[in-house]
Amino acid sequence: MIKNFTPRLYQETILATAAQKNTLVVLPTGLGKTNIFLMLAAHRLHEYPGSKILLLGPTKPLIDQYYRVFSEQFEIPADQMAIFTGLVKPEKRAELWNSSRIIFSTPQGLENDIIMKRINLAQVSLLGFDEAHRAVGDYSYVFVAKQYIAASPYPRIIGLTASPGSDIETIQDVCKNLFIQAVEVRTESDPDVQPYVQELDVHYVMVDLPKPLLEIRALLKAFIQDRTKRLKGVGIRLEGTSKREILNLQSHIRAQLAQGEKDTTLWSAISLLAEIIKISHALDLLETQGVIPLYRYMEGLAHEAGSSTVKAVKNIAADPGFKGALVKVQSLYEQKMEHPKLVELQKLIAKCFQNSQERKVMVFTQYRDNALDITQKLQALPNVKPALFVGQQKKRDSGMSQKQQQAMLHAFSTGEINVLVATSIGEEGLDIPRVDEVIFYEPVPSAIRSIQRRGRTGRHEKGMITVLVTKDTRDEANRWTAHHKEKRMYRNLDALQSKLSSTLVQNIAPIAPQPTEKTTVIADHREKGSGVIKALLDYGMNLKLEQLGQGDFILSERVGVEYKTVEDFVQSILDGRLLHQMKELKSAYERPLLIIEGTNDIYSVRNVHAHAIQGMLAAIAIGFGIPLLQTKNAKETASILMLIARREQEGSTKEFTLHGEKRQLTLKEQQEYIISSIPGIGPALAKELLNHFRTVQNVMTASEQQLTYVGKIGPLTAKKIRDIVEREY
Repeated sequence: MIKNFTPRLYQETILATAAQKNTLVVLPTGLGKTNIFLMLAAHRLHEYPGSKILLLGPTKPLIDQYYRVFSEQFEIPADQMAIFTGLVKPEKRAELWNSSRIIFSTPQGLENDIIMKRINLAQVSLLGFDEAHRAVGDYSYVFVAKQYIAASPYPRIIGLTASPGSDIETIQDVCKNLFIQAVEVRTESDPDVQPYVQELDVHYVMVDLPKPLLEIRALLKAFIQDRTKRLKGVGIRLEGTSKREILNLQSHIRAQLAQGEKDTTLWSAISLLAEIIKISHALDLLETQGVIPLYRYMEGLAHEAGSSTVKAVKNIAADPGFKGALVKVQSLYEQKMEHPKLVELQKLIAKCFQNSQERKVMVFTQYRDNALDITQKLQALPNVKPALFVGQQKKRDSGMSQKQQQAMLHAFSTGEINVLVATSIGEEGLDIPRVDEVIFYEPVPSAIRSIQRRGRTGRHEKGMITVLVTKDTRDEANRWTAHHKEKRMYRNLDALQSKLSSTLVQNIAPIAPQPTEKTTVIADHREKGSGVIKALLDYGMNLKLEQLGQGDFILSERVGVEYKTVEDFVQSILDGRLLHQMKELKSAYERPLLIIEGTNDIYSVRNVHAHAIQGMLAAIAIGFGIPLLQTKNAKETASILMLIARREQEGSTKEFTLHGEKRQLTLKEQQEYIISSIPGIGPALAKELLNHFRTVQNVMTASEQQLTYVGKIGPLTAKKIRDIVEREY
């Protein structure tokens, strides 16, 4: 079944384990993880001839690579293999599933296919996850693995990665989420791997910031120091300057305000923290990127201040230090001054292609705007044919479709392009036959990303790595952060097989398929990506996805639910959606319900006054009579939906359907509606009048004096009612 491939000893050893247990394979880039999957696929198809093989990867270029490998090395008709991505229509995917034995898919589309019941995971004898380190949190890998283990009578999972994470907790999380029972780790120093590892020549190029940039840096740092001092003056201490630390402090202050603290300095503190975040980003661009992205950012802030109502932006633009820095940056921009790293990069590339166009180089940079500028600069160099490789379009027309990405990778492979300038999209899972040198425009503070960047070269022959570092800046901090994280990762991997595998073998058992649940939940199809949908499936609900006019979930003929996260609830107040949604929900369902999900403090997620939020909560509960429930997470939300649906549908033999139209008002509601429509008579007075006079006719024929017998009807209101009833049209 396998052709054109001779396995290496370590691949055969890993295969022996993977054939018996769900296995996580940790192997350096370029050492044939895909071929291990290839051998395991042949083994599973031999054991289960009528089954299917499914391999998931995070990107379409990676999926296409798998397909090419199997086309070249697996004896199977082409029409029995299929590629599933977002470009393939759902109906076509369902058709291909039935006719194919080996399927290569991105996880998001497959997740939807599982939810919509277009595919049957019980037919799959082997499920592979490439770049398995992604199997954490809410990433689709986690959901797919859980559904597969629950559905398959003969499950087998293999996870493939070069860098599973720098701490043991993350690695354990990946193993738990993929139901791993054994771990096979190989490092470049292992005896059975060493003969196949290519030498990597790694060196760092250190540069100094020139005096004009140092002057601008001093102004930006002075700005941050001033804001930090102001915070300290009102009793708020900023421990760190990372964005996460600042946002956490902002959230804490908003929570204090929500609890009733009247100190106006707290609002000023929130604004000061926002100013620090923005100027810290400018400082990052200055130190690590260059004048052009810095100028665009600072000019953007100054321009935004003209129309923005955000206090932080206005304060920044009005600050003398910021104004002085912007003048200096603009002058350097007009002089076309380049960051010293950009100067060094051009020298490196020019030297690389001095006598030949045959070499291939990848340049990695953090920011898309800077990648565009680098590409434009390299175009002026002799023998250099650069191209920008980025993700989906975001701004300034610098995005690329998946089709364009594939075409560019092909052009790079054939030599039509010899320098690929890439953002993070180029770090993971690309199979480029030969890259002679990889250049980091800046160090990244992540072990996984550093390993992935380096893994683009040295696959088949000696490779070179060059890292550009600006001295005495966050570049140096990031370099050492990544270094220590990587060291820690390898220490953990050394201990992993003995420490982790024994625990996994004991604690992970196959999940028995769940019994079919008779209770039905109808969900709006736009919720298919939410954790609630996945949790409902985990509970075994009979789930139907439809396009709903009102609400997000229908639990019975009379119960409709509007579902919001804490963040979405507050945003829907700001954009005016909420009242309309509540009105529609109330008119469509006899028993409407609002669920707000999340553990964030509802008063601290946005700069919204507590009274506005409290007023809206009161209007929903009292004005509309809609109950509110708050849940902590998607699992708790799904549990409540399940319990209500079961209660509502208990003993019912007929299948309920979604509401296509608004519900019919009861006789009582119609009577109240008629009376409440009289000017000056709202819902409350309408009920009092009907309770007193018993019929609509009696209300309409009552005299002015009789009308005043009802508590809140005065002479003026009584006269108005008689005028409306008696006067000619």
